[in-house]
Amino acid sequence: MWFAGPAKLVPEAGRPATLRLGFNLEPGMRVGLYGGSFNPVHEGHVHVAETALKNLGLDRVIWLVSPQNPLKSTRETAPLAERMAGVRAVAHGPGMIVSDAETRIGSRYTIDTVRVLQARFPGVHFVWIMGADSLASFHGWRGWTQLMRALPVAIISRPWAALKARTSPTARRFGRFRRPSREAPLLATMTAPAWVYLCGPFNYASSTAMRERQRHTST
Repeated sequence: MWFAGPAKLVPEAGRPATLRLGFNLEPGMRVGLYGGSFNPVHEGHVHVAETALKNLGLDRVIWLVSPQNPLKSTRETAPLAERMAGVRAVAHGPGMIVSDAETRIGSRYTIDTVRVLQARFPGVHFVWIMGADSLASFHGWRGWTQLMRALPVAIISRPWAALKARTSPTARRFGRFRRPSREAPLLATMTAPAWVYLCGPFNYASSTAMRERQRHTST
């Protein structure tokens, strides 16, 4: 891991190519960080991103397409370029940014990515975005407690995950920091730990189900 401390805040054009992120953010902006393999991307992912953009009053949502999820098999993960192209095809609108920032900075873990972005863009109000299915397993992430304390978190409801998410180790440990959904527009400027759970219409699309169908059609 190249990152060993606060990044030097120099113009993007003056950075070595490996440290350029491909986007710029201005102080005061409210920006959602939405990470995942997106293997493949589907309407459920789009639902999460658009729900967060609207309900949190965000200026941008950055889709952080991971080079490889440490908790998932490399054999079933499509090439990064293929997954990036898939996300670009569905992440429409000026508020959506599709990024391979984790590959550019050499990060494998979300906590490292968040720390780099916070150092790179001081004054930007970041929010971590994830579906409720991710909250159910969030305690398995590297540095999950540090991440909850590093920035506010927005959880978007997903089918079949509501009970597991709300009774998960993360929800129990940080229960007193949960804010009511009516305060979602204020979440980005809250001091972490702070999180909201946003309910809404379910989208039943699933990457796992899509990969299973692809396996069946290819045999």
